[in-house]
Amino acid sequence: MTAAPTVSRRHAATVWAVALSAYVAAVFHRSSLGVTGVDAAHRFDINASALATFSVAQLAVYAVMQVPVGVLLDRYGSRRLLLAGGAVMVAGQLCFAVATDVRLAVAARVLVGLGDAMTFISVLRIVAFWFPGRRNPLMVQLTGTLGQLGAILGAVPLVALLHHAGWTPAFLTAAAVGVTVLLMVAAAVRDTPHREHATAVAPDLATVRRQLAESWEHPGTRLGLWTHFVTQFSGAVFALLWGYPFLVQGQGLSPTAAASLLTLMTVATLLCGPLVAQLRARHPFHRSVLVFAITAATAAVWAAVLAWPGRAPHWLLVTLVLVLAVNGPGSVIGFDYARTANPVHRIGSATGIVNVGGFVASILLILAVGLVLDLVTPAGATPDLAAFRWAFAVQYLLWALGAVQVLRHRNAARRRHATELAAARSPQPVGDRG
Repeated sequence: MTAAPTVSRRHAATVWAVALSAYVAAVFHRSSLGVTGVDAAHRFDINASALATFSVAQLAVYAVMQVPVGVLLDRYGSRRLLLAGGAVMVAGQLCFAVATDVRLAVAARVLVGLGDAMTFISVLRIVAFWFPGRRNPLMVQLTGTLGQLGAILGAVPLVALLHHAGWTPAFLTAAAVGVTVLLMVAAAVRDTPHREHATAVAPDLATVRRQLAESWEHPGTRLGLWTHFVTQFSGAVFALLWGYPFLVQGQGLSPTAAASLLTLMTVATLLCGPLVAQLRARHPFHRSVLVFAITAATAAVWAAVLAWPGRAPHWLLVTLVLVLAVNGPGSVIGFDYARTANPVHRIGSATGIVNVGGFVASILLILAVGLVLDLVTPAGATPDLAAFRWAFAVQYLLWALGAVQVLRHRNAARRRHATELAAARSPQPVGDRG
């Protein structure tokens, strides 16, 4: 799926930029709970475990919908899914704006997760059709990196609006942002530059099952899944829910200072994304070394923060968010494994499988942190620094599991690659050619 050479670069860039704005809006909606978690706990009068269900519901729907969305994308195209996903997220933010009941609030986050699930993969399809194949890796990295601008909108500006105008006006404004982006997508985005390729024949169920099985069978796909698993969850959970309470309640920062650190984390993600992409491109046979380096650095800085006597100094918290900023770009290596391990007709299913990894890990950590906070915090009290230390220590179990699996499937992928190279180089009998 590549664009023809006759496609205007300006036209392609315009379509991509508007589609990218849809992903920016999706990240904004996704991360809007991260800086409002403390306020949400007070508004709905809930404990840490109950608050965790908000993010878990959102992320669980996102993860579960990855493969079905891939099938829908093949049938209906990117434009329709971007419009449908944007509309569902707007509905979710409207519900969240007026919700005073926990059940309605959870339903609202489910809608946000459902719409979010339709967005990123749709933009990747836009990239595949509108840009030459040689530019695909760079455009995918730029899409994932620039999309994090939505997290900046969901940090300091949203916190300021929330504290100035209140809960309902803040989330009504978030919904208005979504409506604006919907109008832009409707006006500018087209699935492909050529009308005859605008739609594809929907694959039957047997074909879908076969492609999923073939994608999963390849160790490169599973290596991508576990790469996504081990690199993404720490930064994602910090940004999506528990980072803000940790900084405010555990480290004693002001809401503005905590939101500023989350903004710094996003800006650093934007800056380090191209660097990670360059390292991937220059050292394609050492991508797992980069994965282990990112994981080890994240675990080491967290160890310093959690072991520091008393509250961590500001420079150490800055170091923490800078290291966490590399997690998102690092997780994109998982998609790179899927792309290089699978033929073109299986890229969608392989990408969906890989994308599940990090979000499953994030769900597990969000639940675990909430449960530990409730276990070590007296009823009715606010979690303190000691409680957060115990809660975030759970990460080391996930890092250990992920690192073992990355090593295991890396070795399997290398054996598979060596076997395929040997088969390709060996002369075939005349009867087997063709």
